[in-house]
Amino acid sequence: MGLSRKILLFSTLLVIADSAPPTCYSAVVRLSKGITESLGRLETFSITKRCLANLPKLYINVHNACVTIKLRDHLYALENLITPQCRELKRIEFLKVRVKRLFNMINRLCYRDLVFFIDDCAALERPPPPPEPQDELLD
Repeated sequence: MGLSRKILLFSTLLVIADSAPPTCYSAVVRLSKGITESLGRLETFSITKRCLANLPKLYINVHNACVTIKLRDHLYALENLITPQCRELKRIEFLKVRVKRLFNMINRLCYRDLVFFIDDCAALERPPPPPEPQDELLD
């Protein structure tokens, strides 16, 4: 009986510790990662791949001062896709809504919470370098 109470108390503490509300910064980072993943998934489908071929490449880094400019340009390109078939695709519409939400979060809601470490607009058009491998500690 004592062990089950300890397990119940431990699991309750885990739920309470994990239930902290997200900050504006964490919401921006989570949404930017989601958009990047969505763009990667959309490039795998043949229908959406030809629609994305006309869009500029976008690799979101919320610490880059040019991110709002690139998001605005990408949003404009999404809203003015050449073919109506591309404009009417639900996946493209959902991507447009997410990019617009991120743009509004960065410009209006979280503009004081974000810190821009770099100001390199070209960096948002090329993929980030792969992370360097961590040295494992051997005991």
